[in-house]
Amino acid sequence: MRAHQIMTRSVISVTPDTSIVEAANIMLKRHVSGLTVVDDSGKLVGVVSEGDFIRRSEIGTGRKRGRWLRFILGPGKSASDFVHEHGRKVAEVMTDSPVTITEDTALAEIVDLMERNNVKRLPVVRGDKVVGIVSRANLLQAVAGLAREVKDPTADDDHIRGRIIDTMEKNDWCPFGLNVIVRDGIVHLSGVITEERTRQAAIVAAENVDGVKKVHDHLCWVDTMSGIYLNSPEDDELSKAS
Repeated sequence: MRAHQIMTRSVISVTPDTSIVEAANIMLKRHVSGLTVVDDSGKLVGVVSEGDFIRRSEIGTGRKRGRWLRFILGPGKSASDFVHEHGRKVAEVMTDSPVTITEDTALAEIVDLMERNNVKRLPVVRGDKVVGIVSRANLLQAVAGLAREVKDPTADDDHIRGRIIDTMEKNDWCPFGLNVIVRDGIVHLSGVITEERTRQAAIVAAENVDGVKKVHDHLCWVDTMSGIYLNSPEDDELSKAS
């Protein structure tokens, strides 16, 4: 999927001269956590978000740095902090030169950019004009939409078994001696793992195959150094109950 398939097209924007109070009220009224900032020609020049209102003199949350830290950082940093905490216009608190994407940017790249730059939203631009915005909420909506179950006409037990095995064997964490039994959509996984996190990966891989109703874990854990052998938690519970 790409940005144009999930982005919000009706982007709410302000100008650099918009007052801090007006920007905050727009965000509250429109239930958004960020606004794009455009100049008179509509060119994107920045982004202002709720994070830019956390350190403000009005609510007494300005930064309080010790003398030694102020000396290390120098007067320039203190001056920048003062402007951010006392500024009256959006231009004085916004993030200029924001990270942007295009309509054809793939979702994997969008997520990478968000994580790498520690941002919650990315403006979508065509040239230098904003045509949309992709937020974490848009990604969540995409996940929810794609996760809806669509019945697979070939989701019989044999197909399910084959797909589970194919999926797992492509990964270096695939259990040794993997065996998969499927009856009426109920999956039984058995084999040997040497890393406990592999157990959850195997279960998730099986759960993601169309037609799977439930997954039973019979994977045993073996310590390759000592040879200690442990049954799966599910099998342990069954043995205690019997």
